[in-house]
Amino acid sequence: MKIVVHDYAGHAFPTSLSRALAKRGHEVVHAFASTLQTPRGDLRHREGDSPTLRFQEIPMDPDYPRYKYSFLRRRNMEVRCGRAAAGFIREWKPDAVLSGNTPTETQDPIAFATTGVGGRFFYWVQDFYSLAVDRLLRKKIPVAGSLVGKWYRHLDSRQFAQSERIVTITEDFTPILEKEFGIDPDRVEVVPNWAVIEELPEQDKSNEWAVRHGLHNRFVFLYSGTLGMKHDPSMLLELARRHRDDSEVRVVVISEGIGAEWLKTESAKAGLKNLLVLPYQPFADLPSVLATGDVLVGLLEEEAGTFSVPSKTLSYLCAARPLLLAVPPANLAARITLDHGAGLTVTPGDLDGFLAAGRNLRESQALRASLAANARSYAEQTFPIEAKADTFERILTG
Repeated sequence: MKIVVHDYAGHAFPTSLSRALAKRGHEVVHAFASTLQTPRGDLRHREGDSPTLRFQEIPMDPDYPRYKYSFLRRRNMEVRCGRAAAGFIREWKPDAVLSGNTPTETQDPIAFATTGVGGRFFYWVQDFYSLAVDRLLRKKIPVAGSLVGKWYRHLDSRQFAQSERIVTITEDFTPILEKEFGIDPDRVEVVPNWAVIEELPEQDKSNEWAVRHGLHNRFVFLYSGTLGMKHDPSMLLELARRHRDDSEVRVVVISEGIGAEWLKTESAKAGLKNLLVLPYQPFADLPSVLATGDVLVGLLEEEAGTFSVPSKTLSYLCAARPLLLAVPPANLAARITLDHGAGLTVTPGDLDGFLAAGRNLRESQALRASLAANARSYAEQTFPIEAKADTFERILTG
């Protein structure tokens, strides 16, 4: 079977699915957009990969990171990227296309191209992009924003209608699909996201990456991943402020873009020497990066609610480190962390609670050890790729 796994963002876990499906004998193309400013997986053919696997980079305007927060310029670039992906699909003529992490106007030509060549399109819903755009623009430009929001909802509805099945990452999305888009729940398959646990082994804190950055002998609060509109970087700044007089503590942020640049500027103004902002690191270094953290931090704004599930949280669970999250209680990341005793959570904006939880984790080695063991145990039981590949193979070939 000829399968395209289109993951616009190029994250690690969809790449592991492509590798697993190819090893089962399917011809698989893993497609992704170029030049995005986001954490990436290993997007190249490597030793041990099936010869039936290939990687296809879809060209994205190299200025995209610069204009990410300019709605019109960003939109035009996303449309062109979608057309380029559609052109590849029309040329290769896959039997099935699974497409996720993809903006609505990038997704639209992909869906049309797939059905146009007689393939089956599967919308992999990682987030409700159209609802997020609708909500944001209604606040900024109420009248025009309402019209734009309706247009994006229309596009999503059309793409859902073109889908053979709709794959979502949490059961929380099913009632949203039914209420907002009129989707019959029987058309929805729920497959929770995962982290590539096979490539995220436990490591000692004193590793080569930690030593290189002078962090092997420091207590590290570590944030790794996207830091944008759905996050509140000021909480990381305040975490560093709170520990500025403790020479043993470092707050390390691995990210790029508007949030990272804001942190650099504000920490310099405040004279904070304990806040280190680094660019995204190669995926091969991720186990060492996460092992360097004594506490792994995640943030998500209240408005994100159930619409977004931070994938960084899933990688954190593999690292055998306690989590410190400021995320909505209804969010799947918060529920996993609480239900499985993997960390401490507070609501977004609860700065006092966030700092108090950080202090508790800093002061109690026993608490950290217990939460860390629970986190790794959950990951080992839940994330192995073969079970995920079984499910997706059934969906795509059924």
